[in-house]
Amino acid sequence: MKEALARVFYSALLRLVTPLYLLRLWRRGAKEPAYRQSLGERLGFYRNAPGQGWVWVHAVSLGETLAAAALVDELRTRQPGLRLLLTCSTATGREAGRDLLRERDVQCWLPFDTPGAVQRFFRHWQPAVGVLMETEIWPNLLHFAPCPMVLANARLSERSARRGRRFAALLYPAARRIRLALAQTEADAQRMRATGAPDVRVMGNLKYELAVDEAVLARGRAWRQRLGRPVLLLAVSREGEETMLLQAWAKVATRGKPLLLIVPRHPQRFDEVAELVHAAGLKLARRSSWGTEPNPESLMADAWLGDSMREMPLYYGMSDVALLGGSFAPLGGQNLIQAAACGCPLVMGPHTFNFAEASRLAEEAGAAQRVTDMDEGLSAGLELCQTPVRQAKKAAAAQAFAAAHRGAAARMAQAVAVFLPQP
Repeated sequence: MKEALARVFYSALLRLVTPLYLLRLWRRGAKEPAYRQSLGERLGFYRNAPGQGWVWVHAVSLGETLAAAALVDELRTRQPGLRLLLTCSTATGREAGRDLLRERDVQCWLPFDTPGAVQRFFRHWQPAVGVLMETEIWPNLLHFAPCPMVLANARLSERSARRGRRFAALLYPAARRIRLALAQTEADAQRMRATGAPDVRVMGNLKYELAVDEAVLARGRAWRQRLGRPVLLLAVSREGEETMLLQAWAKVATRGKPLLLIVPRHPQRFDEVAELVHAAGLKLARRSSWGTEPNPESLMADAWLGDSMREMPLYYGMSDVALLGGSFAPLGGQNLIQAAACGCPLVMGPHTFNFAEASRLAEEAGAAQRVTDMDEGLSAGLELCQTPVRQAKKAAAAQAFAAAHRGAAARMAQAVAVFLPQP
């Protein structure tokens, strides 16, 4: 009874805030137009022809979509004719998802988690199996799902587990509806089992499978040669971290400074970060201001703003060291595996609880080092820029670390394959 009432209250609350949710999407669409496209899909209304037998994969944003690519490729190997239904929740995820689609596949928005929207979604698409990536446990979606549901690349930090316990009456019934949870680590698996998920298996992390675009990586390395000076990157930065870095940067002597490269995580913050760099008195060049090659003015700049999408291999390729965004503010860190696969050494702040296992392993492998704050992080980064032999050793350790942990995609595909529709 308690669990049923919790979901009723949750559903009523979501219905009330639905207009605000749609308004937020519309406003965000002023900077990212994709958010204004197909708004009806957020409520479970679809223009595509209905069908059945879909292999449905939900990847909320860019990182999850890139991780899902390796799993989808492995599933296609086992069943070449499968029809993929790919859902996302963010504009960056939707854009990256286009690369996963083939002729018979479909991409759409995941509906808002109200009973009506999710039931319309399932009636329209009739998937044979649903694969949710990483942390996507939605009470109504799982309650009304008519097909087996798999949580792939599942992760659950201790911090998230504590929050989940406060809403156990709502979230634990949803977890029990997951037919199979494929966890990244044993610690994730133990926390998932505590939620009541019936079948939890440790499979590793799909993000180690990420294929690096070698042409883009090579272009970044060529740009580094053209610059003729070290490059220090703040990678996938979050709000507040750019200010921390710029304040620390101002304390360092001007002579011999490397190029400062900042790549914010969210595109809607590009202009805001540009203003911060200008206010710090640095001469800024924006990646969006040139095409395939940097112009002469940008080569002389103090700082670059990486205001482009899906070019992280380029930025890692041109950087001598990366400060890991999300780890200097208490936000849990960002995925460090792509940086390692590109051979870019990392400096991590104290907050990496969202990627605790990968961070620990990277540190043990010599691919990353831990610092206590941004001042110490900048100092460690500058030291690495100034010692090429040590930098090269750490770059090699980073690539070796990334290569050593591959294989999760094949293991997960084998586990999911039992739910695939028969061709």
